[in-house]
Amino acid sequence: MKAELKEKVDKDIAGWAYMKALPEEWHGFKLTTERSIEDDVYNLYRYVNESIHRSVIAYYHAETNEYKLRERVGLLEFCLIECIAENLTDFEVLLKEKFEKILLRLLRFDPQTISSLVKNTNITDWDYAALLPPELEGFSLFIEPSQPLRITNGSYIILDYEAFSANSSFVIYYNVFRDDFFGEARVDGIPEICYEFDSANLTELEKCLTEHLTDRLRKIWKGVSKEDNDRH
Repeated sequence: MKAELKEKVDKDIAGWAYMKALPEEWHGFKLTTERSIEDDVYNLYRYVNESIHRSVIAYYHAETNEYKLRERVGLLEFCLIECIAENLTDFEVLLKEKFEKILLRLLRFDPQTISSLVKNTNITDWDYAALLPPELEGFSLFIEPSQPLRITNGSYIILDYEAFSANSSFVIYYNVFRDDFFGEARVDGIPEICYEFDSANLTELEKCLTEHLTDRLRKIWKGVSKEDNDRH
């Protein structure tokens, strides 16, 4: 990010009463106002709940010249398209309307957030979900099919195994536009598509998980070990 743009944003938010009045703790999330720059993103403040591995970050995006919000759930981060504004005044209006609701949605599952298209797959009543182990190959079941999480581009996380200490995970998504399921791993934070989980329905997905889930989690751990060895 260019220095002059950072200075402009700093000047804009210097007298921002909304930010100064934010509570230190909000529905179990703790406020952090330390600013940071990541490439073309200027993080302004965030609310973090370490115990559930979820947070919401307010930031300025230099590429689009907009103020935005993004969520972090487990190891996945994504922009909230309903909270994008070209200026601080409009951004504040959105924050006052939506921010608390976002925190509450992250804190507890709300069935109203599920699209009817997702309900029609019967994913929330999937019998196979009861067979998913809470711990497997060093990973913990973080998001279950009974509580899918809406993200971006018409996708929902329906299954998420996380190894937070290794910065690694395995996720199954459902996309409402394509009406299909697909998998993605993160090996020390680096995404990796897992084509062996591509499925058109739950019957196919059940077969894929039965045959490949354990092996895939083992491969992720091996990838983490290789990264550690390469660094040393």
